[in-house]
Amino acid sequence: MARILGISGSLRAGSFNTALLRAAQELAVPGVELELATLHGFPLYDGDLEAREGLPPAVQALKARVLASDALLLATPEYNNGIPGVFKNAIDWLSRPPAEIPAVFGGRPVALVGASAGGFGTILAQDAWLPVLRTLGSRFWAGGRLLVSRAGQAFDADGRLVDERTRAQLAQFLAAYRDSLRR
Repeated sequence: MARILGISGSLRAGSFNTALLRAAQELAVPGVELELATLHGFPLYDGDLEAREGLPPAVQALKARVLASDALLLATPEYNNGIPGVFKNAIDWLSRPPAEIPAVFGGRPVALVGASAGGFGTILAQDAWLPVLRTLGSRFWAGGRLLVSRAGQAFDADGRLVDERTRAQLAQFLAAYRDSLRR
């Protein structure tokens, strides 16, 4: 069983990216145990705060969940053609202290997905993550790509993934990611 931690890079209650991860859970792909995480409770990174108080509780909790997982699935929005600040901030916190980067990220498989209301999906945000993931020493899985464009048409008002083509693509993506983790 592949234990994958899906992290949504959006704080919005109606986030398409959180909905995408919920849809991935609902698909119940055999051999995949997918947990969801959000970034609520993360303060902006502040080295003085870290020195004074250590890692905030929300950071410690998510770091423990990352360490307990076999792999990560980052569901990234795209803001202004790049990585959302809130998501990058969370990864910056998770990389503290630097001595723990190898345990948290080193060699850990990471896959990217994303949903956007726009017509290009999250291709630029996903590409912008590559140097960050490389710097942290994670093992980026490039065996598939999932970009949900015009997400407002793929999800209903309750956040359910109703587009059957996208559901099938998501299931194929997860199965291929699972298979890569078995190798």
